[in-house]
Amino acid sequence: MIREEKQALVDELSEKFQSHNAFYITDASGMSVAKINEFRRLCFNRGLEFKVYKNTLIRKALDTLNTDTAELDAALKGQSGVLFSKEAGNAPGKLLKDFYKSQAYGKNVVPKPAFKGAYIDAGIYLGAEQLDMLSTLKGKNELIGEVIGLLQSPAKNVISALSSGGNKLAGILKTLSEKEEVAA
Repeated sequence: MIREEKQALVDELSEKFQSHNAFYITDASGMSVAKINEFRRLCFNRGLEFKVYKNTLIRKALDTLNTDTAELDAALKGQSGVLFSKEAGNAPGKLLKDFYKSQAYGKNVVPKPAFKGAYIDAGIYLGAEQLDMLSTLKGKNELIGEVIGLLQSPAKNVISALSSGGNKLAGILKTLSEKEEVAA
């Protein structure tokens, strides 16, 4: 690969890092072509993108970001594939977990593509033990929805109490008026 081609790849990768709020670094070494194609198809179906890059190109592209990404150097060992997500930071984590389940990996087997690290909204997460937490991480829209639901809850309770109290009062008045009619 000549220098101009490498620079074009770095520029492309830099643009992807800047336009995606989350990306995961994985190791797909040892996977068959059929398994990688199956994984890429699953990525495509969920609106994610997976591509394998050389670690030196990933490092150069990370250097163009306005944040300190030196911690990700620990993840840039061996063969590295990058999983991009524009929407939710937890989407690649969920995808990896679902793919692992579908492959029925044993307890002592390292699942592939192995999770090495992630960058989500300027936060860096390293190590396979972080994957469970990342897959359950709530996205910005989910958190906003929960806050709105919590804010609406007290108002709904007050309206419900007032409307049910009105029904009780109407029932009591009706009963009293019926008793007066029977007594008269």
